Amino acid sequence: LSFVTSLHFRGSTCVFSTAAQQRNTGDECGPEDPHDEPKHPLSDCALEHRAIKLEEQVRDLTERYRKALADSENVRRRTQKFVEDAKLFGIQSFCRDLVEVADILEKTAESAAGEAEPSNPNPTLKKIYEGLSLIEAKLQSVFAKHGLQKMSPVGGRYDPYDHEIVCHVPAEGMQPGTIALVTQDGYKLHGRTIRHALVGVAVESQE
Repeated sequence: LSFVTSLHFRGSTCVFSTAAQQRNTGDECGPEDPHDEPKHPLSDCALEHRAIKLEEQVRDLTERYRKALADSENVRRRTQKFVEDAKLFGIQSFCRDLVEVADILEKTAESAAGEAEPSNPNPTLKKIYEGLSLIEAKLQSVFAKHGLQKMSPVGGRYDPYDHEIVCHVPAEGMQPGTIALVTQDGYKLHGRTIRHALVGVAVESQE
């Protein structure tokens, strides 16, 4: 009995040991921990979606860059135009004062011309007239050099941007609406009117 019991106990021990060994061996040969599995790469759909978003961002940035470049160019052009206008028209106020001097000089020359008629052979008046005429011509030459031009509106159409009507005169041999006379010369600086010409406009006479 003791021998049988001992053998049975030993057999149980062997069975237990074998089961434990198999369990341990099974654990070692079993599947790996799911956390240790390598991550799967992005699917084709996700990659395509990301590529589309990147293309949209590139287009947006490109459009913003073009707008910024255009705005910068516009600012540069406006600044350049401002500087050029400042150079051209910086003497505008000075020119307005000078044309008043030209008016006085012209009237003085006309007065001297009236006194220096052939019926009055005064050599002094003649020399004064000739000197004033030379000064007037030189002054107009200087004006032209700096872009200041006297208007010559007689016979032309009335333009409210260049002329100011001070009277109406009968249209004798002239088209109604045309300028018949000038009471004060107008001037332009580089094409910009700095003083309107005071004019008389021809109108049809009413009988």
